[in-house]
Amino acid sequence: MLRTISFKILLGIYFILWSPILLLGLISKKLNTYLVLKCASGVLIVARYIGGIRYKINYSSTEENGIPNTPDENLRFDGKAIIAAKHMSILEIAILSTFIPKSFFIIKRELLWIPIYGWAFWRMGLQPVNRTRGATNMQKLTNAVAAKIMSGRILIIFPEGTRAKPGQHIKLKRGLLFLAHQLKLPILPVGTDAGLYWPKRGKIKSGTANIWFEPLLPCNASLEEISEAINRHSA
Repeated sequence: MLRTISFKILLGIYFILWSPILLLGLISKKLNTYLVLKCASGVLIVARYIGGIRYKINYSSTEENGIPNTPDENLRFDGKAIIAAKHMSILEIAILSTFIPKSFFIIKRELLWIPIYGWAFWRMGLQPVNRTRGATNMQKLTNAVAAKIMSGRILIIFPEGTRAKPGQHIKLKRGLLFLAHQLKLPILPVGTDAGLYWPKRGKIKSGTANIWFEPLLPCNASLEEISEAINRHSA
């Protein structure tokens, strides 16, 4: 419990100290993006040295003549795939944003209302979504996402729509399929067990959190196939 309290207090102080830096960074999109990613890298440092949480990136294995090869050569980090990730913690957000260059997330528009941090998220080009607007909003969202991908950016989406607890399988939102079909992009599922170490609520536990990149799925994959892939190795 002492570790958890210390971690949350120091993380809160860390975010407060970064606030004026991010505020200054708003003058330039390039500078703002750089500073936000540096802030995310710092979160990983705080997690490691205060929370005792390290992380490991795992790739799916492919087989040739019965011999597994790692990493999977079909993995794409060039924007020509939608990365659909399990969401359990702030930890995987920090890992994915720093590990995958030029990535951007689809986020709830309410997050942009957070003073300074929300403004920084908007400045760096995270894509807000209004969940109450239905099909009209989905087409508008698709157009905005397409423009970002055409500029060389990589979409990361959390298709469950919320943070899951370990062992919890949340039904995926159909918006992922709409985007994949409209943009004709394959889907790269990503699993994680980060919730075991940095849960939505509860104690911080030391250990090594994992990120698993699974084999690519076609744009016409079903929600069941995507869910199975995302949860294959997840906690």
